[in-house]
Amino acid sequence: MKNNKYEIDMCNGPILTKLLKLTLPLMLSSVLQLLFNAADVIVVGNFAGENSLAAVGSTTALVNLITNLFLGLSTSANILTSMFMGAGKDERVSKTIHTSISLSIASGLIMTVFGVVFADKLLLMMNTPKETLGLSTLYLRIYFLGMTAMMIYNFGSSVLRSKGDTKRPLYFLTFSGIINVILNLIFVIVLKMDVAGVALATAISQCISAYLIIRCLMKEEDSFKFEFKKLRFDKKIVVRMLKIGIPAGFQGVVFSLSNVVIQSSINSFGAITMAGSAAASSIEGFIWVSMNSFSQGALTFMSQNIGGGKYSRINKITFITCACAAVTGIVLGNAAYLLAEPLISIYDSRSAVIDAGIIRMGLVCCFYCTCGLMDCIVGNIRGMGYAVMPTIVSLIGACGLRIIWIFTVFRIPRFHTEFMLFLSYPITWVITFVVHLICFIVMRKKFPKQDKVSI
Repeated sequence: MKNNKYEIDMCNGPILTKLLKLTLPLMLSSVLQLLFNAADVIVVGNFAGENSLAAVGSTTALVNLITNLFLGLSTSANILTSMFMGAGKDERVSKTIHTSISLSIASGLIMTVFGVVFADKLLLMMNTPKETLGLSTLYLRIYFLGMTAMMIYNFGSSVLRSKGDTKRPLYFLTFSGIINVILNLIFVIVLKMDVAGVALATAISQCISAYLIIRCLMKEEDSFKFEFKKLRFDKKIVVRMLKIGIPAGFQGVVFSLSNVVIQSSINSFGAITMAGSAAASSIEGFIWVSMNSFSQGALTFMSQNIGGGKYSRINKITFITCACAAVTGIVLGNAAYLLAEPLISIYDSRSAVIDAGIIRMGLVCCFYCTCGLMDCIVGNIRGMGYAVMPTIVSLIGACGLRIIWIFTVFRIPRFHTEFMLFLSYPITWVITFVVHLICFIVMRKKFPKQDKVSI
């Protein structure tokens, strides 16, 4: 007997209402995840040493660079599970789930070892100032101790999302988030553990969310039921996951690589600019995950409909998901910029830090809708089963153009300013979105206009 309480039929009926039903809990889940990080930054900015905020903020781009490759594999878990579910292949759904959890454990262990061993060397490569290097290294090493738990949660929630269940991951994050905030306050304010305290609180909360997601899957009664005795790698599933997930993860790495280059340039302006950028980046993150929830929704909707042969819904799914992402970016992005000063002051009340953060938000937040469109069109293309093309486009558009900008325009003395540095974001978003849109039009022609007839 199937448990349909949390499932959404994405292959039939209205798209917008079901998309919102899927994405709103996902959006709230992503916001909660960011609140974990924001709690770290806020507590450190207000109750720790003057260099602690810069130390935590300067590690974000590096963490994303290392983790995005493996998080791309969790995207493949969503796509494959959605396609098999749409096609009614329950046995393959089960094999995909157990292979996904196995892969999450393996990837988490690899990242933990890599992060702990090479943390200081990687931070030195990013021109991290000497006054923050020790704190940044300590934070990064403790953070990576919780990486296996983080991978288990992300793979597990990706699996649940494939059938439309975004509510239970939201509940789990709410609980673990409360624990995270409480531990932050205890470790930093009471025990005076500084950046080590916020890193440890984050790692513990990740372990709690991982336990809850596994417990949830173990209680499923259908093909989504997880059993430890079935925990193994299915070779055919692994191959398919790697074909989809490696390009998806590599695209995330590409974006993160360009952000690492930009972070290195930010570091060259000193601790004040680093702190302002860290605060602004944290605020921007809430806007990005809100837009990106529609990209995740597009991936899931498109995968199920492609698996079920519902080709007539391809254009509708693409238009609706992109429109939702764009509207979200316009409203939230401009609202954040208008409220930039009070928002940044939550993290750091120094006027110089606030001024540095406003420069970044003026260029990023006001044009963030183009980033939402770019991500959403990629989600639709990937849901159609194409993983390599979006990666190539992003490699050239997001990473290549930004790096060229940094080493050409930004190097000119009169243009060596924070404004010109952050201008690279909106310029590359617009160019990359246009190319992705052209790719979507070409890929769409390879599918029939009419639905596949069931026999």
